[in-house]
Amino acid sequence: MRVLGIETSCDETAAAVVTEKKEVLSHVVFSQIESHKIFGGVVPEIGARAHLEKIQDVIEQTMKEANLEFQDLDAIAATCGPGLIGGVLVGAVTGKSIAAYHQKPFIAVNHLEAHALSVRLTEDVGFPYLLLLVSGGHCQMFHVKHLGVYEILGGTLDDAVGETFDKVARLLGLPYPGGPAVEHCALTGDETRFSFPRPLLAQKNYDFSFSGLKTAVLREVEKQGPSLEENKPHIAASFQKAVADIFLNRLDRAMTTLPHLKTVVIAGGVAANQYLQGHLQALVASKDKRLVAPPLKYCTDNGAMVAWAGLEHWRLGHQDPLTFAPRPRWPLGSV
Repeated sequence: MRVLGIETSCDETAAAVVTEKKEVLSHVVFSQIESHKIFGGVVPEIGARAHLEKIQDVIEQTMKEANLEFQDLDAIAATCGPGLIGGVLVGAVTGKSIAAYHQKPFIAVNHLEAHALSVRLTEDVGFPYLLLLVSGGHCQMFHVKHLGVYEILGGTLDDAVGETFDKVARLLGLPYPGGPAVEHCALTGDETRFSFPRPLLAQKNYDFSFSGLKTAVLREVEKQGPSLEENKPHIAASFQKAVADIFLNRLDRAMTTLPHLKTVVIAGGVAANQYLQGHLQALVASKDKRLVAPPLKYCTDNGAMVAWAGLEHWRLGHQDPLTFAPRPRWPLGSV
């Protein structure tokens, strides 16, 4: 069983072919970072036009690397939301067109579900498990009960954590994307130098809030004046430590409430942060549980996770009509 996956929900134009035996036959990603970095973030209109320009080349290269023709595929999967709707439309319509022309089943993939299932492509992870989904646009915690059965435990009340990393990077004069830039800058910093807030820790729930933390960093940067350059690493490290403490608090609460879940999964672009992974690993290990994260190349948006999510649904007999409407919002709990 071989499935083509197409991903265009944000600023990566990506495609991949994945088999039921967990073989990734091809994996192509065109990143738009250079187009967006001068703006310090993703510009939806620029992103949509770039997807439209690159999608055909990316898919042709994907099929060539897989050494397959479209007739050799069993199904076509494409991200149909959530995401920036201009980009989502490009990938969804492309996937539908290929499926229609070659008379292949079409699977509309939820972008969040693709992240949630990505570890099952590379690791032996069974249901159920606890999921921390952290990216540029999302920050949520789920009880993943089974394929298509996702109970949301909590989410961000304001900014997503990846978005917060981007904004802090901008405040510090660091390049886009902000996540890797802040992590690198923090390597030489003292994480105890500045005391930043950890919002909502006293509340008995699983929600997140990063707006106040971002504002605290802004005020500290404004206060620094000429000293900012020498204190950048310390601000970055202190900010990163605050984020880690927030995650640790929420994850510890969830593991205590759901003790039967022996596997904890962290997915999404922010899962690539090795500092955060290390702290989460230590906490999870102390509870005699297992922390699993996708390989770095599958943490950020990619076609392989979309193909795998589509394959998981297809082998259970799920498929979608070509009239399926792409959408900017598509809560994982409604899949």
